[in-house]
Amino acid sequence: MTSYFERLDDTHFRATPAVGGAWDPTEQHIAPALGLLTHTVERAFAGRLADGLQLGRLSFDILGTLPIDVVELEAHVLRPGRTVELVEARLSHGGRAAATLRAWLMARHDTEDIAGDAFDPMPCVDEFPEWNEFDIWPGEFVHTVDARGRRLAPGRLQGWLRPRVPLLADEPISPTVRLLSILDIANGITPRLPPQELLFPNIDLTAHLIAQPQGEWLGFDTTVAYGGTGLGVTHTVLHDERGVIGTCVQGLTVRPRPR
Repeated sequence: MTSYFERLDDTHFRATPAVGGAWDPTEQHIAPALGLLTHTVERAFAGRLADGLQLGRLSFDILGTLPIDVVELEAHVLRPGRTVELVEARLSHGGRAAATLRAWLMARHDTEDIAGDAFDPMPCVDEFPEWNEFDIWPGEFVHTVDARGRRLAPGRLQGWLRPRVPLLADEPISPTVRLLSILDIANGITPRLPPQELLFPNIDLTAHLIAQPQGEWLGFDTTVAYGGTGLGVTHTVLHDERGVIGTCVQGLTVRPRPR
């Protein structure tokens, strides 16, 4: 596989078989599409980012399933501002919106002297064994990701992941886009019950960043919770090899598989 998507023109992209989904291999796994939305925002507002703004919050809504086909991307400003600006990108197939991203661009300030957090540190990549439990999932996408990790309890995992496939063929992308193109995999990395017994797709994903991701690997310190009425949450503290870079929360719709 050469990439997850191929660019056709300024707004159209063709998905490749590498995006084959985990719930249905004939549909797209949403993770690369969320990376493509992020790349669209970075390209559309490159001037604002060069002026000193940075991605602070990225809130994705997943509006429907996607065939492995051509998608269209567009972006616009929702709330302009000098120090904070809200922008939106939309990914559509056949005229139907399938996923949206609302991103806050926020001004950079020098807060290095007070930087810190109280999250538990992650062991480094080399301290984890190779993670082979993606075999419980069908679809090509999950098998394009290198993983090293350790399950700590049902619904609880620490591990490191990196994509082996570029988001786009022959087009540079930022480290933020590269790592966010696998972020949605958090919901499937440590389910409390296997997907053969339970359906738990996420309907959204919100990432709050305290640093722009760097390096090859993205660290996942993930906890999954299911309630008693069909609601669930996957919460992840995100790391790169420098330390904590933010958090990710996915809302789940949880239901038993039909017998």
